Amino acid sequence: MAMCVEDGISSFPDHILFHILSFLPIKEAVRTSIISTKWRYLFASISTIEFDGYLMRGLTDRNVDSFKNFVDRLLKFPDQEIDLDLKNLGDTLPALLFTCHSLVTLKLDAVGSEIKVPSDVCLGNLKTLQLRNSVLFGDSIHRLISNCHVLEDLAFIECGFDNISEVNIQSPSLKRLVLEFDVTEGRYFNFVVVINAPNLVYFQYHAAVAKSYILSTMKSLEKADISIYQFDSIDCETSATHLIQGICNVWSLSLTIDEVIFRTSRLPIFHNLIEFKYLGVGFNGRETWLVEFLHCVPNLKTLTLNFPDDAGTRWKALRMKVPSCLSFHLKEIEISYFDTHMIEMVSYFLDNAMVLEKLIISMAALTWRQKCEAQNKLLQLLKRSKKSLIVILYYCFILWLELISVWFGFV
Repeated sequence: MAMCVEDGISSFPDHILFHILSFLPIKEAVRTSIISTKWRYLFASISTIEFDGYLMRGLTDRNVDSFKNFVDRLLKFPDQEIDLDLKNLGDTLPALLFTCHSLVTLKLDAVGSEIKVPSDVCLGNLKTLQLRNSVLFGDSIHRLISNCHVLEDLAFIECGFDNISEVNIQSPSLKRLVLEFDVTEGRYFNFVVVINAPNLVYFQYHAAVAKSYILSTMKSLEKADISIYQFDSIDCETSATHLIQGICNVWSLSLTIDEVIFRTSRLPIFHNLIEFKYLGVGFNGRETWLVEFLHCVPNLKTLTLNFPDDAGTRWKALRMKVPSCLSFHLKEIEISYFDTHMIEMVSYFLDNAMVLEKLIISMAALTWRQKCEAQNKLLQLLKRSKKSLIVILYYCFILWLELISVWFGFV
């Protein structure tokens, strides 16, 4: 007599089965349709679908057409959230991709694909859009974004542009914007970046300096991550200055520059900025530039420094007027990749940061002998400064972290 094996999984409610299927590649999810009548159409209602370009390998033209029809049918289901990973598919994007009203999340990793947005694009419920390794043509960006009326999260990562004079991003609903442009060809930066997103909370820009920037007031901006590099054929200083001016309301800023490509004298006062992380990539005079910038951030509370220091560099800022943030607000300083030549910099901050409470220094890049030498010099500075503060020294990388917390209390 045949033994009857009970199928416990099939007894689960549909919403649990949908969740289980969402962890499977689409190919495997489709295969579950043969389990039983109940499973036949479950795969078509899973919350997240990932299409890997490798699924297309080895398919005949007839099978490719069937696959496209299958995708079209999936896009017609309501409340569908889709994560697409397309690689080297050319023009095989689903026909309904840009007109699917139920689409909530769209991520395209389209290596080698050219994205031409049709004129009838309409993604009324799309909240998250991420394009990676794609080339966009003409006014495709503006056409696409202007027809995504509830878009909140937008990212262009390693993307290029063709036949375009401006990257136009206008969206009152947008809260998070990431622009990491492909830097392999300079021609990609001969355009104007236009951003009108008054409710933007997070802004990331990693690329060479564009031809120009037109940014509307970002009153809601909380955090910005800016990494900009020179491009010789344009006026980098003026253009980069416009970019920094456009984010003057930000609360937390991470800034990476490889040269002094904008002058602090042309910058506004960043009244809201309380956290600043500075990554200067090997240019002379960075210490002077840094102190000049600190004059623009009167309410700064936390300063993080991460840049190489050359042997023989002198802290030229000693003769400059002390920024007001050092006198009244700066409470925490962190120095990554500390070198023995940075002693003068530490001395400057200890002498002038009047309300400093915590000093964090990473010595992970030093040899043990250099660490001992640096520690002795730091202890001498701390005793001389007669300040009460916590000093944290990181000696090794995270797996072998030695952490010393010292409370220096002087009368």
